[in-house]
Amino acid sequence: MSQPYYLKPKDVTQLISWSALTDHFQEMQRFDMRQAFADDTNRFDAFSLEGCGLLFDYSKNLITDKTIKLLVELAKEVGLTAARTDLFSGKLVNASEKRAALHTALRRPYGDKVFMDGVDIMPEVHKVLHQMTELVNRIHNNLWRGYTEKAITDVVNIGIGGSFLGPMLVSEGLLPFAQKGVTCHYLANIDGSEFKGLVNKLNAETTLFIVSSKSFGTLETLKNAQAARGWFLAKGGEEKDLARHFIAVSSNVKAAVEFGIAEENIFPIWDWVGGRYSLWSAIGLPIALSVGMSNFKELLAGAYMMDQHFLTAPFEKNMPVLMALLGVWYSNFFNAQTHAVLPYDHNLRDFVRHLQQLDMESNGKRVRQDGSVLDINSGPVLWGGVGCNGQHAYHQLLHQGTRFISADFIVPVVSANPLNDHHQWLYANCLSQSQALMLGKTRQQVEEELAIKGYSVDEIERLAPHKVIPGNRPSNTIVLDRVSPRSLGALVALYEHKVFVQSVIWGINAFDQWGVELGKELGVSVYKGLTEYQPDKAEDASTQGLINYFRNLHRG
Repeated sequence: MSQPYYLKPKDVTQLISWSALTDHFQEMQRFDMRQAFADDTNRFDAFSLEGCGLLFDYSKNLITDKTIKLLVELAKEVGLTAARTDLFSGKLVNASEKRAALHTALRRPYGDKVFMDGVDIMPEVHKVLHQMTELVNRIHNNLWRGYTEKAITDVVNIGIGGSFLGPMLVSEGLLPFAQKGVTCHYLANIDGSEFKGLVNKLNAETTLFIVSSKSFGTLETLKNAQAARGWFLAKGGEEKDLARHFIAVSSNVKAAVEFGIAEENIFPIWDWVGGRYSLWSAIGLPIALSVGMSNFKELLAGAYMMDQHFLTAPFEKNMPVLMALLGVWYSNFFNAQTHAVLPYDHNLRDFVRHLQQLDMESNGKRVRQDGSVLDINSGPVLWGGVGCNGQHAYHQLLHQGTRFISADFIVPVVSANPLNDHHQWLYANCLSQSQALMLGKTRQQVEEELAIKGYSVDEIERLAPHKVIPGNRPSNTIVLDRVSPRSLGALVALYEHKVFVQSVIWGINAFDQWGVELGKELGVSVYKGLTEYQPDKAEDASTQGLINYFRNLHRG
């Protein structure tokens, strides 16, 4: 029996399929999408999939049937089938920390069994879901009261990273499903301006704080929690009242209790749930408090549908697998350094921020699972923003810049807030942008258009080079029927699995994040340099100079 993929990852560049793709890349140098669509009227049907409430159109890519066949062979040869099984069955896919990554268990239905170290974890998962349901019902039914017996009107989630980005994305994305009576807020940044701006809107008598930190020791979260505690006490609350206004999602029960949180109001988070994959757990409490527990369970159901699709669909008809393989195609063969995600829905305006953590913290690695150094690109820089705003800003770079950039367009068919013909124009803009990236505009087209407008030969010669748009630039389009709890759950899970597939192909660990630790460690010594009477010198002149500048201004 072969070793699990994470103990002995393959060097993908040594595989037969990789060599075949390298040869095929040379064949594709003259490939033209405009011509491909002209030659094949069924190209959309051949390169699109529908399922889990999503339509995935990948026909506007630099691909042929042969490309997909070779990419699928790569996935098979690298061992994706076994790796996928390991992920869902609780194997230690996070090899550096010797942990499983079982976020998929959080959305499995009652009655399923998932064993880790011989213990079925599903009863504990559904116990926490029941605990969440009780809390949400109490607050929504005005049964949870503040220290002056007033009902809770505002909930503030204090967390950072995965304890903030995922829940905020979903809460905003599902704003049309928000329950009346409770407003959810998010506090992440340690910058005092964010804290002051938020608490100025709140009433201590009717505010509930959720402290979301697995360790109950994350610097930014702990500092904000302490500030919230101080604000609450300054506004008239007493120590004995903290239990009515603070709950926690943490594995450090002792620290949370010492803070003043009642033990029965501490929700567990497990080691096998990574922060950026945790919105499906009790970390998602602000989601449930915003949209209600039934909609939260619909969110889980949508993600579970995508899990089953990922597990069962053949690779050539598998959305996450195809998305991942296209990303590998561009990162490793076209040398694409960045990838744009462009949601055409205002409520999904923070989707990119969540994906930045999900993708770049997962696959921003330089070594394989066994510690051997990569000699190819791993994850790209991910960026983007809500349409149509980007069309009047950075889309210029997409259309006429010198960099090779792939893109995902995301758009719903039905608007949550229809207004005259606005959504028809929004949808049209989304489609036309992807179409323009593919088609471009040739020199001949430009010259003919300028001639029709009456420009002189000299003016045409002067202007034409500036108006040519190369085209042949790749994109995917993901269409949702509407942004609902179920479709949004499927969409987020789609990207989670895409990231995992790419990590398997590159042989890296998608579930650790050692790179974020060094800055935290150095931050302690820099803080001492700023605050201590006679601090040690910094290790470099730049940092010391900046410390001195800070101290001198504060001293003056």
